[in-house]
Amino acid sequence: MLARVMAPLWACILVATGILATDTQHPRDSALYHLSKQLLQNYHKEVRPVYNWTKATTVYLDLFVHAILDVDAENQILKTSVWYREVWNDEFLSWNSSLFDEIREISLPLSAIWAPDIIINEFVDIERSPDLPYVYVNSSGTIENSKPIQVVSACSLDTYAFPFDVQNCSLTFKSILHTVEDVDLAFLRSPEDIKHDKKVFLNDSEWELLSVSSTYSILQSSAGGFAQIQFNVVMRRHPLVYVVSLLIPSIFLMLVDLGSFYVPPNCQARIVFKTSVLVGYTVFRVNMCNQVPRSVGSTPLIGHFFSICMAFLVLSLAKSIVLVKFLHDERRGGQEQPFMCLRGDTNADRPRVEPRAQHAVVTDSLFYGEHLAQPGTLKEIWSQLQCINNYLQTQDQTDQQEAEWLVLLSRFDRLLFRSYLFMLGLYTITLCSLWALWGGV
Repeated sequence: MLARVMAPLWACILVATGILATDTQHPRDSALYHLSKQLLQNYHKEVRPVYNWTKATTVYLDLFVHAILDVDAENQILKTSVWYREVWNDEFLSWNSSLFDEIREISLPLSAIWAPDIIINEFVDIERSPDLPYVYVNSSGTIENSKPIQVVSACSLDTYAFPFDVQNCSLTFKSILHTVEDVDLAFLRSPEDIKHDKKVFLNDSEWELLSVSSTYSILQSSAGGFAQIQFNVVMRRHPLVYVVSLLIPSIFLMLVDLGSFYVPPNCQARIVFKTSVLVGYTVFRVNMCNQVPRSVGSTPLIGHFFSICMAFLVLSLAKSIVLVKFLHDERRGGQEQPFMCLRGDTNADRPRVEPRAQHAVVTDSLFYGEHLAQPGTLKEIWSQLQCINNYLQTQDQTDQQEAEWLVLLSRFDRLLFRSYLFMLGLYTITLCSLWALWGGV
């Protein structure tokens, strides 16, 4: 009786189980699984994927410059972010899409297939890029490998025209092992399309991308010829921030220093003024060193001009100090001479005379001689008169020498002023010319 009741129930359970088994498909039954298994089952990634070994594998390259991250002129290093694409044909990874549910493209692990050994010759640091483990393969065997790379490369950077400099850095791609008979290179796009493509470039940094020209060549060596493609990244600096913070203040400092030449050369205030300007030059030079790129191979033109103008300032300041000290010593010596005549008398009771102006000293000396001279002391009076006469002659010679020095130094001042003015004009014209050339690139 129980068997009769349970028989229909067991039948329902078996039917439901069959339905569930029919709806749930195992992954091994999918066409994608069978295709991947078939392609990689007998695949050897150590072998170049051609049936005829004399046929070269052509790798098509493409490059997009995404950003310029850093330009290190001191170490001659350029850091860029690029998007790199390479495409090649693998004859061992082709299939008939009609046999696999019309699957025309699949992704396979890059580590499981053969890949070209393409490197960048200018690499100076470890390649930094996200790990993208898969590549796309279509039914004809064409493989596309795309990845972003942070390239740290060596570059010959010339900062002579800073901040209006234009730099040209190259990225050369080549196979490290295979000659052109085994692995050849070609352009995925035309060189003209690559040159003017800036759609992915981030133009919000210090540098502006001008162009990316490309050339194909074969490098001959003892091991054979190696195909290589060179991408030349041409960029220029945005100079506005340096014009405002460096060039305009430097021109103002030079104009202020030019104004000091209108102060008389024998005036002590000129020394104070030029010393203050020299302090301003020094502070500005320290700040400028933090902003101007340093390079062993070339020094920025602004640094040359500024050093020359600073040398003019120091030379003019030294000339003013020597002149003022010379004139001060001459006047001091001339003022002490008439009192030496009076102190030469042997009379101890004779009073001491304090220094005064030139005419007052002479008058006091004559008055002093008349009252102290007794009859019979004409010889002493005569000696004092001769001493005073010698003093006046010496004073005339000192005044004449001072006038000659002033004329000579005035001529030297005019020469410095004209040289300074010429350097300032040349500096301004050169900067304007460099700016015009920068704008015409």
